[in-house]
Amino acid sequence: MTDTRAIDVSATADVASPPARPAPGGSGPTALITVTGADRPGVTARLFTGLGALGAGVEVLDVEQVVVHGQLVLGVVVRALTGQRPPGSGALVDSLDVVAADVSAATGVQVTVEHGDPGSGGAPAADARRHHVIVLGRPVPPDAVAGAARAIAAVGGNIDAIRRLSDYPVTSFELTVSGAQAAPLRAGLAGVAAETGADIAVEQVGLARRSKRLIVLDVDSTLVRGEVIDELAARAGRADEVARITAAAMNGELDFEQSLRARVAALAGLPESVLDEVREHLVLTPGARTLIRTLQRLGFRCGIVSGGFTQITDPLAASLGLDFSAANTLEVVDGRLTGGLVGEVVDRAAKARALARFAAEHGIPMEQTVAVGDGANDLDMLAAAGLGIAFNAKPFVREQADTALNQPYLDAVLQVLGFTRDEVLDAGPAD
Repeated sequence: MTDTRAIDVSATADVASPPARPAPGGSGPTALITVTGADRPGVTARLFTGLGALGAGVEVLDVEQVVVHGQLVLGVVVRALTGQRPPGSGALVDSLDVVAADVSAATGVQVTVEHGDPGSGGAPAADARRHHVIVLGRPVPPDAVAGAARAIAAVGGNIDAIRRLSDYPVTSFELTVSGAQAAPLRAGLAGVAAETGADIAVEQVGLARRSKRLIVLDVDSTLVRGEVIDELAARAGRADEVARITAAAMNGELDFEQSLRARVAALAGLPESVLDEVREHLVLTPGARTLIRTLQRLGFRCGIVSGGFTQITDPLAASLGLDFSAANTLEVVDGRLTGGLVGEVVDRAAKARALARFAAEHGIPMEQTVAVGDGANDLDMLAAAGLGIAFNAKPFVREQADTALNQPYLDAVLQVLGFTRDEVLDAGPAD
């Protein structure tokens, strides 16, 4: 409740008033200090100690520092406060030159001082858009970085910073880009990815990127290698027939439920024990355990949504310690598959509903969810999630997903989410 009682200012004159907040983007002159050279302890401390000695007339607007293989690059933007000393740009640079000479003599690095733009105050334009552009490859070809840089510039973007996220199992770099709109940026970078073979993902800068709290994975050809139903069909002697139907369904050429029932019908008569055999021979996609373990330790809820079968997916989810799973259920009578299904069919729409249900059960907004899949029946789920990732997907799916990964390692999803290799290692040993 707001206190509306009057206060006698004269009676409290001995109480110090808080200083007025400086307006952003002030009009005082600015300067850029650039430090380069071999990195060593104490360089940054020496520089800021010198700036502090200039007194209240100077404020720090921006700082960027990076060390690449032992070489330091440090940039500092400072501004002279209006009405304080130093009073003008010339005096500001003269004062900073003295600091620069002291730092250089004491540490052996090179320090330069340049006039800044007096009107900018170091602040970005109000309508600027900022995005993270992640370039991944094994390896990352120079053409991919060059092409990404050209594409960014072509849509009016500027690269503000670059950092390496990982060097194993894939190499990945994150470019922070300002001034570009999302749609043309994605379109331009998609062309670069197609030309160079690198994966290039785009995400908007902001809290939403690191606020993701739930991930749902497709199973066949995403969490595990291959298609379970193809393995079952091979044991029924109808592998070629079922594989053709599977491929058409995943490419969006057939209605999923119709194709699923046709494939399941081909399994009629198989003994129930075949399900155990197939489950025991499942091969996880490389990086799957690393992805799940890392996200679980970061507090994510993790689960699977599959057009496959609960007789396979439920034990898989239990073995991985997942929070939830959804899939179809094969009908079994007298120890044999009937060729039919029991209950609701988990198709394209049902996958999206399952994602929404899991998120609601855990009190997680949809914008904080991630979905990963490879087939046409994953499209609704990918679109509904806060971030949809097409993993080694069919072209039809890659074109519609937020981001596409064509690396053979599922833990590359972590780099798309902005996690570095060091953060992954901190979560435990890799696969």
